[in-house]
Amino acid sequence: MGILEKISEMEKEIAWTQKNKATECHLGLLKAKLAKYRAQLLEPSKSASSKGRALMQHPVSSPSWNLPGIIEGATQGKGHGQPMIAVTRMADVIITMLERSLLEKELESMGNHLNKHKPNIYFKPKKGGGISFNSTVTLAQCSEKLVQLIPHKYETFSAEVLFQEDCSPEFIHVIVDNRMYMPCLYVYNKSDQISMEEVDCLAQKPNNVVISCGIKLNLDFLLEKLWEYLALTCIYTKKKGQRSDSTDTIILRKGGLVGPVYHRIHRSLASQFKYALVWGTSTKYSPQRVGLTHTMEREDVIQIVKK
Repeated sequence: MGILEKISEMEKEIAWTQKNKATECHLGLLKAKLAKYRAQLLEPSKSASSKGRALMQHPVSSPSWNLPGIIEGATQGKGHGQPMIAVTRMADVIITMLERSLLEKELESMGNHLNKHKPNIYFKPKKGGGISFNSTVTLAQCSEKLVQLIPHKYETFSAEVLFQEDCSPEFIHVIVDNRMYMPCLYVYNKSDQISMEEVDCLAQKPNNVVISCGIKLNLDFLLEKLWEYLALTCIYTKKKGQRSDSTDTIILRKGGLVGPVYHRIHRSLASQFKYALVWGTSTKYSPQRVGLTHTMEREDVIQIVKK
């Protein structure tokens, strides 16, 4: 029996098994086995060598990758879906257009958790001493017995475990440590062809953006949301005695420091850097003299002073 068949059989057994205190440990062990089998399907494609943006639609396309569409049953190998979904694990953000429930199901089956945070569970394997379990919250769906048993399925017999939130079903994901937690935007096009009530209903839901490419409606807001989900910010450079150049923009991750900025301007500045003058919201006064560890904020202006 192949991996896909084992996964299918295990999913059926989990679905058929009644959920109660008596079956709690049995279900937990089944889910541990299921996660172990799925882990073998989560290796990213070797051709995906860098991160980027994945636009999930029918067909799928992005500035970096040209991928075929994701169809139902992709995680079971239909339409070469497994390597296609594996590539999305290298993305910084996913945009889905139509077929929201289908894409969510297929992506999450392959370990891509959309718009969710990593479980706040501390897990550290040790050389000996058994499983040490503690919790700062009341656990509704897990027991100490289950916490002791699940690591054994992954040949871990000694570890420190601390639950800091009630996210018991995700304990297996913490042990396996192969899940990706990524932002996802659900984009609805052709909003000019439906009623205002329908547009408002869609727009009120979290992570939704309603647009119309035909009449260029809300495209600026979509771009703004992409910047937010990608955690990007922009700054401007300035030469001594001149005004800042709004056309010379440097894109950074939010929380970016001065250090990476001079690398982006020119690598030779590393040996010549003396200090930087910064104008903007990241400073107490403008200009402020700063060093390499100063955190830049959106639309700050920077002038590099050389030795």
